[in-house]
Amino acid sequence: MDIKKVAVIGSGVMGSGIAAQVANAGVPVVLMDIVPEGAENRNALAEGAVARLLKQDPAPFMHRRNATLIEPANLDDDLGKLADCDWIVEAVLEDLAVKYTVYNKINLSIKPGAAVTSNTSTIPLARLLDGLDDGLDDGFAAGFFITHFFNPPRYLRLLETVSGPRTDPAIVAAVSRFCDIRLGKTVIACNDTPGFIANRIGGYWIQSAINGTLDLGLTVEEADSVGGRPMGVPRTGVFGLMDLVGIDLIPQVAASMTASLPPDDPYVRDFREHDLVRRMIETGHTGRKGRGGFYRLNREGGGKVKESLDLATGDYAPSRRSELESARAGAKDLRALVDHPDRGGAWAWRVLSNVIGYSAALVPEIADSVADVDAAMRLGYAWKRGPFELADRLGPAYVAGRLRAEGRDVPALLDTVGDGTFYRVEDGSLQVFGADGAYRPVERPEGVLLLEDIKRASEPIARNGSASLWDIGDGVVCFEVHTRMNALDPDVVTLLQKCLKLVEKEYRALVLYNEGANFSVGANLGLALFAANVGVWPMIEGMLENGQKAMKAMKYAAFPVVAAPSGMALGGGCELLLHAAAVQAHAETYAGLVEAGVGVLPGWGGCKEMLVRHTRDETRPNGPLPPVARSFEYISTAAVAKSAQEARDMHILRESDGITMNRDRLLYDAKQKGLSLLDGYEKPEPVELSLPGPNGRAALDLAVEGFALQGLALPHDRIVAGEIAAVLTGGDTDVTETVSEDRLFALERESFMKLLKTEPTLARIEHMLDTGKPLRN
Repeated sequence: MDIKKVAVIGSGVMGSGIAAQVANAGVPVVLMDIVPEGAENRNALAEGAVARLLKQDPAPFMHRRNATLIEPANLDDDLGKLADCDWIVEAVLEDLAVKYTVYNKINLSIKPGAAVTSNTSTIPLARLLDGLDDGLDDGFAAGFFITHFFNPPRYLRLLETVSGPRTDPAIVAAVSRFCDIRLGKTVIACNDTPGFIANRIGGYWIQSAINGTLDLGLTVEEADSVGGRPMGVPRTGVFGLMDLVGIDLIPQVAASMTASLPPDDPYVRDFREHDLVRRMIETGHTGRKGRGGFYRLNREGGGKVKESLDLATGDYAPSRRSELESARAGAKDLRALVDHPDRGGAWAWRVLSNVIGYSAALVPEIADSVADVDAAMRLGYAWKRGPFELADRLGPAYVAGRLRAEGRDVPALLDTVGDGTFYRVEDGSLQVFGADGAYRPVERPEGVLLLEDIKRASEPIARNGSASLWDIGDGVVCFEVHTRMNALDPDVVTLLQKCLKLVEKEYRALVLYNEGANFSVGANLGLALFAANVGVWPMIEGMLENGQKAMKAMKYAAFPVVAAPSGMALGGGCELLLHAAAVQAHAETYAGLVEAGVGVLPGWGGCKEMLVRHTRDETRPNGPLPPVARSFEYISTAAVAKSAQEARDMHILRESDGITMNRDRLLYDAKQKGLSLLDGYEKPEPVELSLPGPNGRAALDLAVEGFALQGLALPHDRIVAGEIAAVLTGGDTDVTETVSEDRLFALERESFMKLLKTEPTLARIEHMLDTGKPLRN
């Protein structure tokens, strides 16, 4: 079964988001909804949904042009459009009667063998199937199952599937593979239980957190400081997360869960209807989509003050940093967090013990493997670690012993694992503990290659404190940066130079890759600021020149170098992409030359390579100035592509570079990219560019002056832009001459050093290090 066209029924938040992600995969999608009563435009709901998608931030589309792949339609006039759809996703209200109406309406219009799935988040498949017997044939039932996406569908990688005895396994496999490879999802097969995996555990976690916060008298800031990063939860914490997803959804999910679960289930036992939450919903304080939630931004008087809700009074007051010592203790050690003798430690133990105990009691009811449960919570709720990984950090025996000492139930799974852990490494292989008491290897799907698995089974070929080189098989090696935020420092550059020589002698290809949240945020600014403050200018210039030599050696290596970015590839990280022979990028790659934001310019060949890319653009206007002007626009504004697709528009990626939708498949795809280049590989020829010189710089300076008059460029912006223009126009040259790459490297160094010696640039760097935000000066 080849999925070439998809239909989504229901154009609400989830339905439109799913349609956008299908379009991101380059697949046409029909977005259908009802005809609004009395509307002249019968497709108004679907068309309005597409319009909203184009305005949302973060953007559901990886590129605005993807919106053209969505065809708005309605359920009265356009049922015939389902006839050539291979997969129909139902994403209507969580109401059985509404869903049954949809199924009966589309039954005669879908083609034989098509998949029809429900995006339900709470209704078991068995209850959905109950409504399929009357009037729906076996063919419909064979293609019917649940595909539960998480919001927002572009960014959350989890997809839960639930199939039944009447579902054709081949159809499930085809849809699952499409969702994996084309939509970038980790597909987890769940058992047919209420809430499946992530919402069952996630909902209980939210209930435990709210109850504990009120019972122990914590503020929302205190609860989120303890229950955020120290527990491996996104920095939003639990209250910030509720604001993000919508506070009004919490009681809706809880009502469905409590109606479906037995009375003795901990979810039902611990559930409380909080008057505070009810009042917030009634007054429109439903979170970010409403008038604020547990947090809000007060913009009265033209300001912007973050405020937090007082859980006792229901009033807002300016947010204050939590002073709980337990949060600081937990930043270093999870056991120290739950053992800390303050109310934060008590809250952390209460929430963690509830979640770990509940999860342990639910395996194998909700899923066959604890690894699936952990993956569901990491990918569906963006936890850093799932409940069983958290149990391993505390020690399963510690958790069981403390539960027992408190007179609480100890799930059999916790007792069975005893003094062991749920995960262990045996003979270089990661193994996971099962409900039957046996350890089994964690299996990876075909086409998935993880560096974490390589690292368990082998030692690095070369290593220092900032980077390592790993053998990933077939003569291909992987260069991994592992500094904080994967920033590039002298040790990274030194090892890269060493590895390039080693690969030329002993291997076939090199992949630049790591499994951090970001590929690289660029050069180590802290080191640059320190060196500038003590005035060791020759050392800084030496670091610049050494980085340029590494980039040049990589570009002109006798073997292919493939960069495989995911997350941010900024500044020096982007320059790595620009100098690689090829790029295999994760779809969620955010790349750009952002140095202007900290008052400098790309110093490792970024200016040079952007010029080369735009000069080779056959669609550009003729003449030497257009490639210079386009490069200047991107570099001087510190523009960042918000997806790999946008990076192609900026020429950071070439048309020949690949894009991988599923993060777990990126290293494998990059390795295959490198192997595919081996046959007849030749290093590129050196480049000579014809650049406009002082006349071109004058034109760019005039444009910057215009921005300054409009208030769009501040005084130091003009100085930085002037140096960028000086490099991009080739310095003292004209169009009758050519400028070599080495000359452009020298111009970059000269302008970089000139800017670094200015007070406004040092202020920008210091502000970025202190706040993580650019300084406008």
